[in-house]
Amino acid sequence: MTFRQTHLLGIEPLSPPEITTLLDLADEYVAMNRGPEKHGTALAGLTQVNMFFETSTRTQSSFEIAGLRLGADVMNMQMQASSIKKGETLIDTAMTINAMHPDLLVVRHPHSGAVNLLAEKVTCAVLNAGDGRHEHPTQALLDALTIRRAKGRLHRLTVAICGDIAHSRVARSNIWLLGKMESRIRLVGPPTLIPAGAADWGVEVHHDMAAGLADADVVMMLRLQRERMDGGFIPSEREYYHRYGLDREKLVHAKDDAIVMHPGPMNRGVEIDGTLADDINRSVIREQVEMGVAVRMAAMDLLARTRRERAQAG
Repeated sequence: MTFRQTHLLGIEPLSPPEITTLLDLADEYVAMNRGPEKHGTALAGLTQVNMFFETSTRTQSSFEIAGLRLGADVMNMQMQASSIKKGETLIDTAMTINAMHPDLLVVRHPHSGAVNLLAEKVTCAVLNAGDGRHEHPTQALLDALTIRRAKGRLHRLTVAICGDIAHSRVARSNIWLLGKMESRIRLVGPPTLIPAGAADWGVEVHHDMAAGLADADVVMMLRLQRERMDGGFIPSEREYYHRYGLDREKLVHAKDDAIVMHPGPMNRGVEIDGTLADDINRSVIREQVEMGVAVRMAAMDLLARTRRERAQAG
């Protein structure tokens, strides 16, 4: 098995063979999820705890379904109403988790690096469900699976990631993953939403949609993350849509068979035209949601296997 990770904290530590192993297994789970019998036993007897310090119905429900389909006992801890609000530290939380003896811990946290800190203190496998502006590895993996199934490969594609790059952990994880697969990555957006130094990341930076989308195989739109903005990053939503919102007029610059992606939730009429988002011939946004469950099943399965193998080896 070409997978040796004991946690999934980000894309950066993964090798290309490990990414391929995870996506191959996820493909098998796609087939299972589409069949009449949707339950496996890879996590039977294990306990999965979901700790979301930020609300995220989409990601949390995806992890929950993934765990249940593999036979895990799944518990959701409501962190917004927990002891954290009463002053408990992250280290105290880790000690509490250890006392419960879970096998898998899924964490979303508003601060970059918090998930890595928890992974150092707990005795179970930790999966990063998004931390601050740092990473969101399972989103990048589900995006990769969606692209691979639509395009037949991940290597040497031209991918345009458009919109609010500055506040997006999804963008960072996708840049890591696609870079490992030797794809050409373009970041497209207004200067205020492109991080300083982005041109040094091995990507192209464009402030014009026509140039950024030229001959692209994949167009990935990102949500304007108002909750992470503390100033006037755009003049208005109307002006932003006019210049950077994806519509058919802008998409014509990409390849004729280019696919359209969005990690959700979408702001229709701001980041993307609603009819284009629903176009089954161009949009793979619904497929991204489906691939999310399969990828999270594969990730938890592989982490459980790695830990069992290490325990057996002594």
